[in-house]
Amino acid sequence: MSRQEIERRYAAVRDAMDEHGVDAVVVCGSEYTGFEGAVTYLSGFVIVHRYAYVLLPREGDPSIVFPAEARYVGEHGAAWIDDQVFAERPGEWLAGRLAGKRVGVYGLDYVLTVRDFAVLGDKADLVPFDLEFDLARAVKSDEELESVRDSVRINTEGFHAFAAEYAPGKSAAEVLAPAEELFVAAGCGRLTMNIVLVGAEFAIARSETVLGDFCIPSLEIAGPGGHWVEVSRALGTPNADVGRMLEAYEEYFEAAKSALRPGATAHDAHRAVSKGFTDRGYHLGHVTGHSIGMTMIEHPKIGEGIDTELREKMVFSMHPHVIAENGHDCLYMQDTWLVTADGGEPLAGLPMKIY
Repeated sequence: MSRQEIERRYAAVRDAMDEHGVDAVVVCGSEYTGFEGAVTYLSGFVIVHRYAYVLLPREGDPSIVFPAEARYVGEHGAAWIDDQVFAERPGEWLAGRLAGKRVGVYGLDYVLTVRDFAVLGDKADLVPFDLEFDLARAVKSDEELESVRDSVRINTEGFHAFAAEYAPGKSAAEVLAPAEELFVAAGCGRLTMNIVLVGAEFAIARSETVLGDFCIPSLEIAGPGGHWVEVSRALGTPNADVGRMLEAYEEYFEAAKSALRPGATAHDAHRAVSKGFTDRGYHLGHVTGHSIGMTMIEHPKIGEGIDTELREKMVFSMHPHVIAENGHDCLYMQDTWLVTADGGEPLAGLPMKIY
């Protein structure tokens, strides 16, 4: 990671501090919740176990704080923050630094541990900062986009490995295994979340799950640079209702190329890409799309009433989850899109079709 990129990230978060009137930001990450990417984004530290916090003050150097038992359960040498603190009670250490201040917390609702909240919340004025932090990191740098494209390449190769192994009657586990082997060998480590849809529901790819004539994989990985992406296509023989869903998917794919443009709102993009589904009377069972980065799901989402303006170099995962009236037949195919000056660019280069 270049020093220029590190300072760019800090400057963007500090601009958000100024805009929202907070004195410091605490970014929480935990291996237990799937939100560890925010800590990596601000520190370079990769959480292998336990949890950590990054303290970024409005002025001065940042700190990264670990519970004392985490001294040997993470890649400390990868962190670019010099001030690495190991505290018996991280909340007490943070409270000593932040008493009387207004502090934005990324992860206040889902990640900050109860024991640390109890003491820190008693000393400082804590305010949620998830949306503000995510918007500060939503526009990717050229350096980040190299990592994004590398993740897309790996994910796409994994899809082809899945497709090559798929056949009706095989278990989900044996079909996914070659893709997972490829992902780990390419440097993803444990940053993979690869599942299948059984009917309209997401399911772990277990050996007892037998795949039929139609298969919907959901493939999501982060490559060595730590940027998550999502790329997949359905496989096999769809029934007539799913065939109609594919027509709407083809319309979404074309609409997104113009809808994901600078100056449009996330609401506008949602309406444009979902039109083919709603016109056919289908329900969407999952968010149409969302910003994606070093945390899998970030703000803004592509959805109804979201007035966030899209900007060039934002990256979105798009995956309309369309469900038939019977609640079982569905279609769910993923792409990672880049907002460019000329509109949306699907990064995987896969045709929109059922393989």
